[in-house]
Amino acid sequence: MRTIAMKVAQWIDRLGSVWVEGQITQINMRPGTRTAFLVLRDTAADMSLSITCDPQLLRASAVPLQEGSRVVVYGKLSYFTGRGTISLRVTEIRPVGIGELLARIERLKALLAAEGLFDDRLKRPIPFLPGTIGLITGRASAAEHDVVTVAQQRWPAVRFEIRNTAVQGASAVPQILDALAELNDDPEVDVIVLARGGGSVEDLLPFSDETLCRAIVSATTPIVSAIGHEPDNPLSDYVADLRAATPTDAAKRLVPDAAAELAGVRDMRARSAAALRGWVDREARTLRQLRSRPVLADPLRTLQQRHDEIERLRTATRRAVEHALQAEVTTARHLRDKLTAVGPAATLARGYSVVQRVTGTERQVVRSVADAPPGTQLRIRVADGAITAAGLGSQALANPIRTPSEAPSDRAPSDEEETQ
Repeated sequence: MRTIAMKVAQWIDRLGSVWVEGQITQINMRPGTRTAFLVLRDTAADMSLSITCDPQLLRASAVPLQEGSRVVVYGKLSYFTGRGTISLRVTEIRPVGIGELLARIERLKALLAAEGLFDDRLKRPIPFLPGTIGLITGRASAAEHDVVTVAQQRWPAVRFEIRNTAVQGASAVPQILDALAELNDDPEVDVIVLARGGGSVEDLLPFSDETLCRAIVSATTPIVSAIGHEPDNPLSDYVADLRAATPTDAAKRLVPDAAAELAGVRDMRARSAAALRGWVDREARTLRQLRSRPVLADPLRTLQQRHDEIERLRTATRRAVEHALQAEVTTARHLRDKLTAVGPAATLARGYSVVQRVTGTERQVVRSVADAPPGTQLRIRVADGAITAAGLGSQALANPIRTPSEAPSDRAPSDEEETQ
């Protein structure tokens, strides 16, 4: 045991002097003592370290040091083998001023922005009407009263899951991280609100902590940052899904006003009813106009008109066909009479005859005296029959008929012509 303790002490002694930053959570400086005992706590984790120093360092500080002050100390670690504890013996203490705090916040802000943690695309949508709101705030604080009261006045049915934590000092960040993780894992919680009243830069410093900012970004439940007043802008405002100017503003933006919503519903119902009545009236007028048109007032009228028109056309067509047929019949009769008048039968009936030469079974019309020499067997066709004869002789005329198209004369041959 002694060997291990000595080895640990020797190893720690070789570490040399270091700079350490933290927040003073406890100061024990008794009058007349030559050593002051302090506890320095990490602002982002639940870790602390014992510090010893000369009381004169605390008295000579330009800024009065008290519990909650942020400091940077320079010293050397020591391992006490008797108690098995480690302590930091410091020879220099520097308070962290407002300017330095603001500069560090700006550097952290630039780092987080460069990583894209402020990007609007990472923002989760806030539910329109959350059933349960997770609230992280100080115990019995004005911020808690404002959020709960305003939200319940606007929407009485809203429920809260409240986690009271420290909102400033060394223990604020670990407690807020635990409460945030607990509410984020609760499936009933729809949105989480970080609420705190106004304060100095040191008071609002936990809400600019890098660990808390990264926890807000990695949460799955939407988070609203309602820290301080309008001019206050801790880094949690930039990484949260919604920034509210004050806790009261957060309550107003999270839940709708029931009275305003009811008034809106009534107005929309009235407008919908008026629009529906207007639509029904327009459609009724359109229907009346359609019904008043002749085609709908008397649907058979058009059919009757078409029927009468078809009957007129049928009568006109029938009359035109009959007239055409009658005209064609008359034309045919006239042509038949003409053909009859100039036909062979009429010619024969007027006393003419057709003389044919009979040669065996053949018959040839006699057109010239040369076609019927004496002794030729002839067949004479008259109006009421035919006569068989024989040619006794022939005599040519002084002026024979040479044009076949000329019609024969109706005059009967004289006795002299017949003798010849």
